[in-house]
Amino acid sequence: MVFWLWIVVTVLAVPPIAWGLGLAVVYLYVRWKYMGFVLRIFQEKPLFVVPRGEPDPAAEDVTVTAADGLTLRGCYLRTTAPQRRGVILFGLEFGSNRWASRQYCQSLVETGYDVFAVEPRNQGDSARDPNYEPLQWVTDRDVSDMQAAVAYLKNRPDADPRGIGLFGISKGGSTGAIVAAADPWVKCLVTDGMYGTHTTMVPYMQRWIQIYSGARRLQRVLPNWFYGIVGLAGVRKVARNRGVTYPSIEKAVARLNRPLLMIHGNGDTYIKPDMARALFDRAAGTTKKLWLVPNAKHNQALHVAGDEYARALVQFFDLHLAEVSEPVVTNSLI
Repeated sequence: MVFWLWIVVTVLAVPPIAWGLGLAVVYLYVRWKYMGFVLRIFQEKPLFVVPRGEPDPAAEDVTVTAADGLTLRGCYLRTTAPQRRGVILFGLEFGSNRWASRQYCQSLVETGYDVFAVEPRNQGDSARDPNYEPLQWVTDRDVSDMQAAVAYLKNRPDADPRGIGLFGISKGGSTGAIVAAADPWVKCLVTDGMYGTHTTMVPYMQRWIQIYSGARRLQRVLPNWFYGIVGLAGVRKVARNRGVTYPSIEKAVARLNRPLLMIHGNGDTYIKPDMARALFDRAAGTTKKLWLVPNAKHNQALHVAGDEYARALVQFFDLHLAEVSEPVVTNSLI
């Protein structure tokens, strides 16, 4: 029925008001038929194994007070180099702990950077919010907790007056993009496995509808923005049910006129490379690079690229955060 309604509206060139009415009917039908799949996208937890690190006895154990009074646990890793070159806030992936920062940031700590990692609420050793269940999608709670970490760094006695860099993995990268876009004290951003809302949700919706719907011709003519509208309705419904808001990562990166290095696994089957490219294309400014690491799956670029990964991090922060006396050559493979 829906397909023939579409034919009447588009092929027979009926008046615009009828075209709008027909599209509204299709929208209501798709919402009724497939909204459950949209809700599943937003409420199913990922299946991959999340790495956790071991405590470093040399690290400074830190507590940060969130905006609503909850206590967040963090660790401050001081550089082992003779002179500090900068301070970097590390954004954790979903389900990880603060000590996971050690494997990602070892090269940074050795070459002159202090690194600070904080566990958001309901993660690791941070306090539990009984009214909140975190998932892999960034919420207003995640943003607020990371902003509390930035405020802590601003108020430390040894705060760097030049500002900080931000390095985030997966969900931590997406949260970091929102925080960096709103705070000029964050001078540059590196992400690994970052993902957006719209740029991730729409491809998944199109894939699921292909599986569960036989209306192939209708699927071919429905534009991406149509799926986006349906998906937005689903996001708002989940947000109401969970008592949170889901900020737009796409809108944040569009405001992020700051140096950006976006790392992503070219073999990522969870957040596919095309999703990463779509998000990267929205990023503001011209000082941005996308490095697709061959054969790396989601959040596995570090393990695949190894020393090259470490060099890329150091070179990026040397160029865009540290005070260097001569230009730093960027990695030609990025």
